[in-house]
Amino acid sequence: MQILEALQRTLSSLDTPQLRLQVVSGALGVGGLLAFYLLRQRKAKTIPLGDGWWGAGVKPPSEEENIYPFLVKTSDEEIQDLHRRIDQTRFTDPLEDGCFHYGFNSTYLRRVVSYWRNQFDWKEQVKVLNKYPHFKTKIEGLDVHFIHVRAAQDPGGQAARPLMLVHGWPGSFFEFYKILPLLTEAQDGLVFDVVCPSIPGYGFSDAPHKQGFNSMACARIFLKLMERLGYSEFYLQGGDWGALITTNMAQMKPDCVKGLHLNMVFVSRGGLGMLVSLIIGPYLPFLVGFTREDVRRLFPYMERNVYEMLRESGYLHIQATKPDTAGCGVNDSPVGLAAYILEKFSTWADLQNRGLEDGGLERKFSLDDLLTNVMLYWTTESIVSSMRFYKENLKENPEKRVDGRTGVYVPTGLAAFPNELLHCPLPWARWKYKNIRSYSYMPRGGHFAAFEEPQLLADDFKQFVKKVENI
Repeated sequence: MQILEALQRTLSSLDTPQLRLQVVSGALGVGGLLAFYLLRQRKAKTIPLGDGWWGAGVKPPSEEENIYPFLVKTSDEEIQDLHRRIDQTRFTDPLEDGCFHYGFNSTYLRRVVSYWRNQFDWKEQVKVLNKYPHFKTKIEGLDVHFIHVRAAQDPGGQAARPLMLVHGWPGSFFEFYKILPLLTEAQDGLVFDVVCPSIPGYGFSDAPHKQGFNSMACARIFLKLMERLGYSEFYLQGGDWGALITTNMAQMKPDCVKGLHLNMVFVSRGGLGMLVSLIIGPYLPFLVGFTREDVRRLFPYMERNVYEMLRESGYLHIQATKPDTAGCGVNDSPVGLAAYILEKFSTWADLQNRGLEDGGLERKFSLDDLLTNVMLYWTTESIVSSMRFYKENLKENPEKRVDGRTGVYVPTGLAAFPNELLHCPLPWARWKYKNIRSYSYMPRGGHFAAFEEPQLLADDFKQFVKKVENI
């Protein structure tokens, strides 16, 4: 496959179609010529880039393309208002031995809120946020926020590779603060210039004013952002919504994406192949390409993939149908917002945390880090617009969307964390991702990989890059 791709790049420099045909025929013969044709046909299947306008009112004739610095700020008034609202919170007593089975346990919530009110220092956390340079630029009518961390100077003079990291819900760009030094400082012969944008409607990025802003619209905006920053080729990494957005970016402009690395995989078009693998897989896994680890993570299938998802996906049904209604409450109450968001950091790190009174929340995270993420939603009043992203992406059957029917042909790396909500075996991933260069069973970690296990994720990503570049 690499030979065919190299030949395709070579042919693009030749002057005439006749000369190209002669070179292909001589190099590959009839069978190779057919294979080369099929490769070209496959790579031609991309999502049209298109255009959009998500600002208020009518699109103007032109739009400024300036990039300007941005500084995270706060004020005494903002903090005083937060404290006043916290002080007026009405708590409900939990059920005996309820732990986190009914949601965020209110006994532990009181302890978190007490820390938030009396010990958490938002002004100091703002300084932490400003540790890296922030910027904004207007794209398709929206002020798009991002941090841009250039690689540290390296004595070896190696070139930094551009990389975009994309978050999901209910996370933020802050999820990547612990992994950034592992990527921007030269290690293992690799160093990266990293761009971490905020999805429009999240944090400091403007919320769309119009209906229809889905992952493909976001992907197009992020492609324009990378182009505006001067990057013609780059790597992508994402989980949760970030996995879908970066996948869409690879589907739209594959020639720009050197490699796509994901810690969550969206594959829905299984059909008969998935049915056969589910029937045979538990007993003869090798016949369907499963490993013993796949069997351990997948089965019993109904319990792990159906019943567990029914227990955990109530939020999804709300946000995919009437996000503005539920959003009223969590946008008005900081404690309600914290409970709504932090419950996900408990359960999605490990479903077993539901059986603990404190939800195991501080096993992987510090309260300062968790509350900083909550504050990014609270101070920007972005929780409702972030919830709407579910509505926009689930208005139609994902399998019938153009991205659901389009393969991904860029080099792809997959990191399968054991406590991710859904496990996708390599044979299933190949239905959509046609050029998988690495697939790793990670030893520990859950949904928020960069936040939970930054070293593991960074190491796997760098190993993927080495395979792509044959280092």
